[in-house]
Amino acid sequence: MTRLLRSLLVLLLAAGFVLSGARADEPLEKRDHIEIRGIYGGMPKSLIQGERRLVDAGVNAIWIGERGITKAAVATARAQGVKLFAEFNTVHRAEYLKDHPDAAPVGTDGKRAPAPHGWQGICPTHVAYRAWRMRAFWKLLATYEIDGVWLDYHHAHSSWERAEPALPDTCFCERCLAQFQKDTRTDLDGATGAAAAKVVLGKHKQAWVTWRCAVFTDWVREFKAILKAVRPKALLGTFHCPWSLEEREGALREKLAIDLRAQKAYVDVFSPMPYHARFGYAKDPAWISRQTAWLGRHLGVKGVPGESVRIWPIVQLSDWGEAVPVEQVIPVIDHGTRRPATGVMVFAWGRLRKSPPKVAALSEAYRAIGR
Repeated sequence: MTRLLRSLLVLLLAAGFVLSGARADEPLEKRDHIEIRGIYGGMPKSLIQGERRLVDAGVNAIWIGERGITKAAVATARAQGVKLFAEFNTVHRAEYLKDHPDAAPVGTDGKRAPAPHGWQGICPTHVAYRAWRMRAFWKLLATYEIDGVWLDYHHAHSSWERAEPALPDTCFCERCLAQFQKDTRTDLDGATGAAAAKVVLGKHKQAWVTWRCAVFTDWVREFKAILKAVRPKALLGTFHCPWSLEEREGALREKLAIDLRAQKAYVDVFSPMPYHARFGYAKDPAWISRQTAWLGRHLGVKGVPGESVRIWPIVQLSDWGEAVPVEQVIPVIDHGTRRPATGVMVFAWGRLRKSPPKVAALSEAYRAIGR
């Protein structure tokens, strides 16, 4: 690309032009490959007042946080004829630290790592914490007739949901260091704390990265085993960082400890989180389809019938960071529903419901692709 063309592209994006896909004034057409048109963040009660039904708004799936799943929510979903999925927090239940401070991640200085931007993670090798979350996962599935569970915050201690993320290196607690040495047959020569972190991130870095990814993947393996035993027809999904392996110097694996290919053995649906406005692409909704296209290539998912693994991105319509104008609803849904995606959901009802024009535009878009 010449310098002139590159400059023109930058100017067009800065002016808010969408260079590919549907414009705000162009209606979307039916997309037979899209099976799910969802809303994340609670039951959208305003869409079912009176005789109105969610299907009238083009919606056929709802995601609710684990603590918001109730018998009433299940009954409403069944009455509405829509699927109900639960979001499940894995290693971000910070209240656990009140009585178990040893579950806090340890940084490269050998001390408890501060919560970046207030996002407090938990050490992934803390046996009691893991058992606590697995019991909660089992109880959720055993108690409620839901259609699936989506893992959330299943990555290392960090704050990545922003244009400029904070990605500290963790966890160098005695428990993690001992387990790393045992599993990888690595000898740290008795080093602990900051000294151990320096050695690990030096000559043992690749072994450390691979091991940390395996720790988080093993959580996913256990979640899937519980799901198959308790509610075998339910789906296991995961909300995850939308970066490719090439972005931010491989931070997806090296900082967040997310190995998508390894998790593919257990996950039914991958839901990347390409929040374009939040992540610095406010004028570029096409970033959404670029990220899902990379994910499809990475996982070998094409978005065609018969695939055992699916991609359903969660896209941003509510204001968080940069505002998302109503004119972007159609472009966002357009890029969020391109193959390899076979489903889509929007973030997030709590804020979105305060903008009736955007809700109306979403309903129009969902009805168009699902009619």
